Amino acid sequence: MKKTAEDKLEYERKYTEKGCKYIAGVDEVGRGPLCGPVVCCAVIMPLNDIIEGVDDSKKLSEKKREALYDIITEKAIAYKICLADHEEIDRINILEATKKCMVECVEGLEVKPDVVLVDAVKLEVSVPCVPIIKGDMKSYTIGAASILAKVFRDRMMKKYALQYPEYDLASNKGYGTKKHIDAIKEFGPCPIHRRTFIKNFWEDPEKAKP
Repeated sequence: MKKTAEDKLEYERKYTEKGCKYIAGVDEVGRGPLCGPVVCCAVIMPLNDIIEGVDDSKKLSEKKREALYDIITEKAIAYKICLADHEEIDRINILEATKKCMVECVEGLEVKPDVVLVDAVKLEVSVPCVPIIKGDMKSYTIGAASILAKVFRDRMMKKYALQYPEYDLASNKGYGTKKHIDAIKEFGPCPIHRRTFIKNFWEDPEKAKP
């Protein structure tokens, strides 16, 4: 039987029963792509007005995500979306860039949460933080964060696709499809490519030995 949004409130209920009023869900999108930013979101949702259909963003169609994005942002008590660009990812590595971005989201919320539920990673924030493996599938609040992050990033990549049409970014969103990799080999990387992610199949001529 398919789970409803109400079925994904186990973790939220656990903490509301402990007296927590504001529960933030945190997730990221874009750790795997060859280019563009990683986008993170922290969101505090009202738990007495559940939005049906909220789920792991990867399980939803683009049309459904877009519709839910508008509903979530309208109903959210507070939300914050941040990004770490390709340069920061190359400089400090993808995991550290993601964690730093997530922390910025949490600390940037206009309403301070009592507890933070986050997909998989542990964050050093000023409130209790609970990492949940596959949290975007298990937690309503993390699922909401995953949708906001996914839609925000996809919109960015569609704009980049107009600037850099060779790489099919509107379709692949920066992930390493064959067409994308072949384009890098033919044209070289564009300004938003993560150099540390493409080094196995593209060597910077400026760094190559004479």
